[in-house]
Amino acid sequence: MMPYIVATIIGYVAGSIPFGLVLTYCAGLGDIRKIGSGNIGTTNVLRTGHKGLALLTLLLDVFKAAFAALLCKYLFNEALGYFAGFMAVIGHNYPVWLKFKGGKGVASTLGLMLAMSPLVGVLTCLTWLSVALIWHYSSLAALTALTMAPIYAFLSGNEPATLTYALLALLSYYRHRENIKRLVQHKESKISFHKKVS
Repeated sequence: MMPYIVATIIGYVAGSIPFGLVLTYCAGLGDIRKIGSGNIGTTNVLRTGHKGLALLTLLLDVFKAAFAALLCKYLFNEALGYFAGFMAVIGHNYPVWLKFKGGKGVASTLGLMLAMSPLVGVLTCLTWLSVALIWHYSSLAALTALTMAPIYAFLSGNEPATLTYALLALLSYYRHRENIKRLVQHKESKISFHKKVS
């Protein structure tokens, strides 16, 4: 049990660091939770118009799950690497420091994929980018990409990845439930890749 306890702590603590919130505070933009969707992730940081800050948030949210997964894979085994990465996504979604009100875990999920199954990760990123560029809905891009991820993993013959990514896809659907309602009602906010930095 001890390896699982260690992996849980490493994954959750790493994942719970709210980089989007910290970076926007440091940049003098105030509380990111009070603008746009109120989310602490990359998409909402992008809505401030600070593309560089949004990119840094994305990279750090990707890194924290990748770090937890690879560390536990090195310390223990591959299965615990996936488990630690999964817990990092849980930490991002439900950080104790923010009263369990965090982000939606898309970037951290991609970080886990890129670290543990790079081909699946790349395909998932390309899926997200393609949908985002065509329809300009971050939520639709995320849901489509994370739906495809376990399929990519299954086709590659990676059973632990298939199970892990299927569970994370279900979690993502739950976390995006309000976005899904707005998508159906054609009320979801679009993202712009051409917004000028203020």
